[in-house]
Order: sequence, then structure tokens, then C-alpha cells
Amino acid sequence: MAFGEALVPGYPFWVERTDGARFNSPIQKALYAHYLHEAVQPEAGHLQPVASAAARARIAVALGTVERAQDRGGHSLYCSLVYIDRSGVLQSVHRKLMPTYEERLVWAPGDGHGLRVHALDALTVGALSCWENWIPLARAALYGQGENVHLARWPGSERNTYDITPFLAKEGRSYVLSASSVMRQSDIRDDVPHHELIVANSDEWLADGGSCIAGPDGAWVAEPVAGEECLIVATLDHARVREERQNLDPAGHYARADVTRLTLDRTRQSSLQVVEE
Repeated sequence: MAFGEALVPGYPFWVERTDGARFNSPIQKALYAHYLHEAVQPEAGHLQPVASAAARARIAVALGTVERAQDRGGHSLYCSLVYIDRSGVLQSVHRKLMPTYEERLVWAPGDGHGLRVHALDALTVGALSCWENWIPLARAALYGQGENVHLARWPGSERNTYDITPFLAKEGRSYVLSASSVMRQSDIRDDVPHHELIVANSDEWLADGGSCIAGPDGAWVAEPVAGEECLIVATLDHARVREERQNLDPAGHYARADVTRLTLDRTRQSSLQVVEE
């Protein structure tokens, strides 16, 4: 089961609606402090209810979170994808490599530690967040690990998912699931700092969804759904992946490792190295 980018606790829609680039703004400081308080720390057990639900239902979960990273001091935020397997075990946390545009005012750049794939029966699942999906080498890092189901997570917009979803499917000869969120103006809670200012500068829809699924040939399995909440369910047939890899396998017979190769650095970035006496 895949969910959109930064679903827990939510995408920072306020930035472009409240003069987010103004330096030393009390408004931005109050909003950031509130966001930081609501952020997720996996090692503190914040996701245990999700893990328990995954184990009970025997469903793997790819969940978009905003992570308050304890290993970076606990006061910076990362747009992180957590992958919880069907036994309820958290298998990886991928911090988005590069926040996009106004996101850089809120989120820190991530690293390659979470660029991993996960086996799910005959399928191999990988994921990227929002405009990470446009980074060729990030995609190549997942292709090289055998990805054949790609989860593309988005904050919520059909304009983002409509074109790239079939493109990624055709390039990777994989299933591509674009998981996108829905956010209405009325969903902004009254207890959010500067609620009135945010609402006054927001349209009815802050995020209209656009979730969809494309098959390994780029054809729609489920066309984008916008302007409503829904659950998209589809059966993925691994045989279709094998069929489409016959004429193109981007990390296999159609790759020239003798000419071009990619190095993946999975080091978890840290500003501190402790050497004990």
C-alpha cells in the first residue's frame, strides 16, 4: 500500500502562501516549530501503530513522512519515505535527495542510504519522491537493483503524475504507481499557527490527487484520479515485466557497463563522528 509524499504529518503548503522566504520572520518560525513538533521519529516508535496494522493485514506499506532526524541533532526535517514490510518491520528510510523549490526552506537534503529496493513476492519494489523521479541517476540506482515496481510519491497534483507515470514505466519497463495526496482548504486545522493567513491565500484545492498506475508498456492500468479521495487497487502481473524486458532492460542487456557505470554511496550523512577513549 503506497501513500503520498509527506502525508505524515503533511506537506508544507504554507510556505508559498505566507511569504515563506522572508528571513527571520516570526510567522515562519512559529510554523516551522509547529511542524517540527509534529514530525516523525521512527526510532522513537512513532510509526509503531502503522507497523502493527501492516503486520495484522499482511500488507507492505510505503509511507511518506516528514522525519525529525535524531542522528542529525533532532531539529532538522527530511522528506522521508519509510518502507514497512508485511511482517511489520521497518526495512528502510529514504531521505529525499533534493527538496524542490520552496521545500528547501523547510526540508534538508537527504542522502543515498535509503536508495534500496525490497522483494515483494515475484516483484521488486523501489521508490522516489516527487521531483526525485526526474533524476536519471537516482532512477538508474533502483533499476540496477532489479526494480520492477516503482513507487512515485507526490504531494498531490495531476499535472505532476499524468505525463511522468507512463514515461517512467516505458523507461524502466516496470509497473509505476504514482501515489498522490488530496488536500482541501477546509482540511487545514484551526490549531495550525496563522491558520487565517494560510486559508486566505489558498484555493479550494491545495492538492487535487492524481494517483494512477501504468503498466510496463506505459499503458494505463488505472488513469489519474483527481478532485476526490479514493483507493486504487490493481493486480500486477510479473509476466508483463518479463515480456517488456525482452526488447529493453535498462540495467541488463541494454546497458553498457563497459562504457558507463553508476556509483551509489549509501553512507548515512552525519556531522558528528564520535571516537570513544
